[in-house]
Amino acid sequence: MKAVCYRKYGGPEVVDLEELPVDTVGDNDIKIKVHFASVNRTDCATIKASPFVARFFTGLLKPRTIITGSDFAGEVVEVGDQVQNFKAGDHVFGFFDYGLSSHAEFLVLSASKPMAKLNPSVNLDEAAACIEGAHYAFNILNKVKINSGDRVLVNGATGAIGSALLRLLAIKQVYVDAVGNTRNQNLLRELGAARVFDFEKEDFTKSGEQYHFVFDAVGKSSFKKCKKILTDQGIYISSELGKHSENIFYALFTPLGRGQKVIFPIPVDKQRSIDKMKEYLENGLYPPVIDRYYSLHEAQKAFEYVNDGQKTGAVLLKF
Repeated sequence: MKAVCYRKYGGPEVVDLEELPVDTVGDNDIKIKVHFASVNRTDCATIKASPFVARFFTGLLKPRTIITGSDFAGEVVEVGDQVQNFKAGDHVFGFFDYGLSSHAEFLVLSASKPMAKLNPSVNLDEAAACIEGAHYAFNILNKVKINSGDRVLVNGATGAIGSALLRLLAIKQVYVDAVGNTRNQNLLRELGAARVFDFEKEDFTKSGEQYHFVFDAVGKSSFKKCKKILTDQGIYISSELGKHSENIFYALFTPLGRGQKVIFPIPVDKQRSIDKMKEYLENGLYPPVIDRYYSLHEAQKAFEYVNDGQKTGAVLLKF
């Protein structure tokens, strides 16, 4: 089978297409023909081993697992003798942020890995496009209680996490403003933003607005910069550690006071995120934003584009 591989840590230049054997299907495994998989920030961080602590999971000096990819959508083609909950022909999608080796034509996984069956009416490209961003968005939203009348701002609203936040907040009918680039202003309004800030032309932290929550989906702002637009009890959450890992320290100490707080959204329970997205997809509540498609042979270009930080929504490999 053809697979996208990396044999050392680095940028997109370490990614290459190789021919590899397909793993044997064990008693508790399923074999999946991959139709689509995203190339995302998680994948780019994995090939860089960034932050460095990630190497304790991926390999200290070089990658333990050489095939890239953390999510997929495809079709089951074979199941092990002990597998009860999947069968050949099932449409499935899944995600695991420490890597699934899903950038390959075939994927052999334990049936216990985080994934779910999909109704055949769901487009597999939409399933692959939603899950990584939605998982991190869920793990931001489930850290707080948003009440009717609360105001929310999403910074970096055109990426996979940011666009997922807008979709999910729109489902909850929450008032939300969004920050994005010039070319995506109309898209952000379509996703549910009441007001849109163009970061190429204006500084949203000088707007004079007040928000109960600021969700920084790209980590390009900071708690210090956003304090002026937060209410007295406002909460700041970033998807990134921040400069010198400052968001970890803020998350430890700001809750001790009575004022503004920082929460660090440690992403857990991938299966819950997948099950929730299955519900939304099958009920037509969550059409994801797809930027562009690449073939397997163009995988390095896909990594370069995502690594550049200008993608809108999801970037997919099409098998």
